[in-house]
Amino acid sequence: MPRWFNTAGFCNPQNHYMIPALRRLPELRGIIDRQGYFVLHAPRQVGKTTSLLSLAAELTAEGRYAAVLVSMLVGAGSPGDTGAAELAILDSWRKAAQIQLPPELQPPPWPDAPPAGRIGAALGAWAKASPRPLVVFLDEVDALRDSVLLSVLRQLQEGYRNRPDAFPSSLALIGLRDVSDYKIAEDGREHLGTASPFNIMVRSITLRNFTRDEVAELYQQHTDDTGQGFEAEAVDQVFALTQGQPWIVNALALEIVDTLVTDRAKAITVVDVNRAKEILLSRRETHWRSLTARVREPRIKSILEPMLAGSELDDVPEDDRQFALDLGLIRHDTTGGLVMANPMYREVIARVLTSGPQDSMPQIKPIWLKPDGSLDRDRLLDSFLAFWRQHAEPLLGTTPYHEVAPHLVLMAYLHRVANGGGTIEREYAVGRGRLDLCVRYRGEILAIELKVWRDKRADPLGEGLEQIDEYLAGLGVNEGWLVIFDRRTGAAALAERTAVERAQTAAGRDVVVIRG
Repeated sequence: MPRWFNTAGFCNPQNHYMIPALRRLPELRGIIDRQGYFVLHAPRQVGKTTSLLSLAAELTAEGRYAAVLVSMLVGAGSPGDTGAAELAILDSWRKAAQIQLPPELQPPPWPDAPPAGRIGAALGAWAKASPRPLVVFLDEVDALRDSVLLSVLRQLQEGYRNRPDAFPSSLALIGLRDVSDYKIAEDGREHLGTASPFNIMVRSITLRNFTRDEVAELYQQHTDDTGQGFEAEAVDQVFALTQGQPWIVNALALEIVDTLVTDRAKAITVVDVNRAKEILLSRRETHWRSLTARVREPRIKSILEPMLAGSELDDVPEDDRQFALDLGLIRHDTTGGLVMANPMYREVIARVLTSGPQDSMPQIKPIWLKPDGSLDRDRLLDSFLAFWRQHAEPLLGTTPYHEVAPHLVLMAYLHRVANGGGTIEREYAVGRGRLDLCVRYRGEILAIELKVWRDKRADPLGEGLEQIDEYLAGLGVNEGWLVIFDRRTGAAALAERTAVERAQTAAGRDVVVIRG
């Protein structure tokens, strides 16, 4: 059977193109050999389950350990009922062990134990019965909540002192979040704040994304199997769009080779990658939905809202920043500032946040198109100004992020423009002082920079002209729009303050300055 690019569930080398799972976790064997307990946390669909399943199989096959990956997910179906959660978990463990382990290494009958003691008793009995040191990887552990999670952690800590003869020699908690971010309190709001009650761990580890060379290596497997190559520039573009996020790397390739370029004699080009990007972004993929479900959470909003505005993170707790980093939503760039984790996520988040204004927007006649279908910039400007004066005020209330409501309404308008045959690219990050938009429409480029005039601040026109000059130079164009949103207290009504002026940058580039 030919292999394929996998985007659902864990990978196996018989069916899927894949990078050796343990390459990204070189430290795990040493921890296990030292009887260590550890935490592995990383975003969804980066390879946690695949990596630990592979490691468990290797450890068992080598004959040194009885190693198994089991899931805690079914316990989430009994919130507040620790006993019922434990029974469901133990039932799933037995099924997993029957698949992964030979009969002599499978667990004995689970001992009788009271609720809130069954997990510890089961692990203890299994370790005693096993002819080899027992290694257990607990997947999806952060699906548990409150009293159930707290009970499990306490049982693990209580049994830890009995390893390796009467409790697992090594054990891992696997999930999206680090243990310090597990929700434990009765109201579900409070966090542990420290690793306790799992202060028995020796390391908290995360799983990195693919490197550019690993993306090339993954795609080369398809070439080796089918003869269809990926041009180096196409691989570069995939890495630029994904920053090596494994699910997107696989999803782009799957879309290309299964749908867009099925002729194996044709090499994959940058054009193919960009086509696949737009198709993926337009679909309601489960990966996108799990990502965008977070945007309304206060902890995430406190980071994304200033990021879109280009302002600083004022009083955002370190735990909240780390939470967003652990989810894989943001990353530190080379200067140490916070940016979206990759351009695909940046675009998905922006589309979700502009969906409210888009759905509430009236029909707009596309007067900005010339008879040949190209963009008429003057008529586009007229159309936008008319739209802004008439409709922007009520649409501002349809956005979930009020501090950047004008940005989102403008982007919603531009989506109507781009839907006729164009694309929108966005650049935003903490501390940039602006949001940059690039509308590409049938070979033409419209560069737009968004600035905000706030209370107790000087008119940002001068700074904006300097910034858009740099942006235009980078795009290789000589004209663009600078939009300044006046958010000062006491500013005139939006329709009254919306105006246009012309300006030039220091380098002589023409700028349409829109104040609104």
